[in-house]
Amino acid sequence: MTNEKKKLNKTKISIFVSIALSLSIIVLILYFTIDAQTIQYLSQLSFRAGFFLFFGAAVLLNVLYWFLWGARLKVLSTAIDPKVHVSLWEATKIVIANQFMAGITPSVAGGEPVRIYLLNKDGLSTGGATAAVLGERLIDAIFILVLVPFGFFVFKDRIDVKLISYGLSIGVIVFITGLVLFALALKYPKKTKSLLITISKKLSRFSKKGRSTAVVDRIGHEVDNFHNSMVFFLTGGKKAFLGAGGLTVLMWSTGFMIPSMLLLALGLDPFFIESYAAQALLLIIVMLPTTPGSSGVTELGMAALYGVLLGVSHQYLLGVFVLLFRFITYHMNMICGAIFQYRIFKSITSFSLETMSKKEG
Repeated sequence: MTNEKKKLNKTKISIFVSIALSLSIIVLILYFTIDAQTIQYLSQLSFRAGFFLFFGAAVLLNVLYWFLWGARLKVLSTAIDPKVHVSLWEATKIVIANQFMAGITPSVAGGEPVRIYLLNKDGLSTGGATAAVLGERLIDAIFILVLVPFGFFVFKDRIDVKLISYGLSIGVIVFITGLVLFALALKYPKKTKSLLITISKKLSRFSKKGRSTAVVDRIGHEVDNFHNSMVFFLTGGKKAFLGAGGLTVLMWSTGFMIPSMLLLALGLDPFFIESYAAQALLLIIVMLPTTPGSSGVTELGMAALYGVLLGVSHQYLLGVFVLLFRFITYHMNMICGAIFQYRIFKSITSFSLETMSKKEG
């Protein structure tokens, strides 16, 4: 079997696993929460205009989230190279296209190469495109770090589910460790490069010689890109960085409103503040490199956090709520991402890091 076929099969497996995990966990949650009361309640709810109004608002908030993300990407790209004009619509198309690969990779990391490639295709240098995407990661990390104490403060007396508590604890430890490594890599780029290359060479004993050499080269290249881009945003690009930071707050806040709209659609209390805190905590779990697109993990996290908010009296609607939430924030993103990726690459399974290498060559 050729390398191309192996990569294609691997992508197909990731697609299947991510979607299957998401659907199976949702079905499992529905199985344990749906009863006769659920059916009766939903049969009455389906005729209410309020359901369609708030459900439509949730869908529109998700679309607005895409455009705010696109605006952030445009601001960072313009700051890096003012001569390259990336329109708001073009940046938003890049964001939508990246949703598919993000949805089938752990820590949604697969979307980053897509954004880098498409920004490069629009005129930014590969280093500049990488800087813009790494800038997004840095801003997101700062935003999450600020929100974590707020999330724990709101849920400090509510989280009594051991699984979600352990997940959050591990997530916080990994996240803080990542930030420390991030700071050290920024301050000591040469030592970081040397350490990563040493680790890679140790691991290369289990891989082919040609592949290990390519990995070492890529590590050196990526560390340099990382250092140069962060130095730029922390020095000459401060205004753009702050502007992108403001858009980040708006972007995530928009996304965090989706669960409240769905609760209103189901005729429940919106829990605006608690829901915001729950989404902040959920982000930590989603960012962990677990399953493709954090499928299954996100559904369980939502069920645990919102099960606490809804209480015993409304558990019969918990599964329906999780289903609606994941349909909008995951399955809708995957569908739209697949459509846009297909229009760009003429395939939904052919993109890989090698695509970028060929572009550079």
